[in-house]
Amino acid sequence: MTDSSEKATSGARLVAVVVTYNRLAHLRTCLAALRGQACDAIVVVDNHSTDGTGDWLAEQQGADPRLDVLTMTRNLGGAGGFEAGFRHARARYRPEWLVCFDDDAWPQPGAFRAFLEADLDGIDAAAAAVYFPDGRICEMNRPGLNPFWHPRRFLKTVLGQGRRGFHLADADYRADGPVDIDSTSFVGFFVRGTMVERVGLPEGRLFIYGDDVLYALNVRRQGGRIAFLPWVRFTHDCATFSTHEKTFEPLWKAYYTYRNGLRVYHTAAGALFWLFLPLKLARWLINARHYDDARPYLRLTWAALRDAATGRYDRPHEAVLRMARGDR
Repeated sequence: MTDSSEKATSGARLVAVVVTYNRLAHLRTCLAALRGQACDAIVVVDNHSTDGTGDWLAEQQGADPRLDVLTMTRNLGGAGGFEAGFRHARARYRPEWLVCFDDDAWPQPGAFRAFLEADLDGIDAAAAAVYFPDGRICEMNRPGLNPFWHPRRFLKTVLGQGRRGFHLADADYRADGPVDIDSTSFVGFFVRGTMVERVGLPEGRLFIYGDDVLYALNVRRQGGRIAFLPWVRFTHDCATFSTHEKTFEPLWKAYYTYRNGLRVYHTAAGALFWLFLPLKLARWLINARHYDDARPYLRLTWAALRDAATGRYDRPHEAVLRMARGDR
């Protein structure tokens, strides 16, 4: 890993942390959008890309002195990238605020300025409003409340509203002021440096999925306030999120979705986790019927359950890929 933290500075107001892996076209768009934003440094974590990203970033460092590139020696996943990026930004810049997002997302014009000019007194972390490039609300980045901490939300969720029971409504995106939330994604997530000191770094061992929601829940459990700021806007150029997908593509994502999901679910539900766990497991096993050959899916599912139960988060990604391929 390339690390330039020996040039430690202090007094930064806002530092951006971007994680990238083999999506150079997206990264170009992202960094172009960042050039006009009000921030002190742009930390880009290159997760050992093989598509020319490293060479392109080296060229860009001369064009923007704020660009600070960390090159990983292997792919740590999004979670590992954010852990490394937070650690580096905290050590080198000691920022008042950090903001993080993936390479396929970017702040809309004036977003950082709108954030910094907001009344942030009493706010420990904040979520931007995230939209698709066509202007629709990005569902996968819709913030929410933990239904297990809010009885009314809990009832709405279990009585058939599903995601609508605990995620923010469209009307919240038109609110005039901050909206309190419990969970959000790492796309347009702002967090105070002092809160990072209290909560710690993102859980890099998760590789992908769940690290953002888990981090937000831990901020709340530490007494922090998280606010949704609808006037701070991001764009996320990702595939449309569907809550009706029955299969995983690629299949290896099932392992991380289930293993990490159990960690997040336990954190959110507390003792009630054990009451709802059988329902989750039954649903996952039933989903096997959607695969022509269910054996790799079931192998990944059982591995996820075992690793979640034993707290194992060091299974090599290559081993997960082999299970997905059906290799022994």
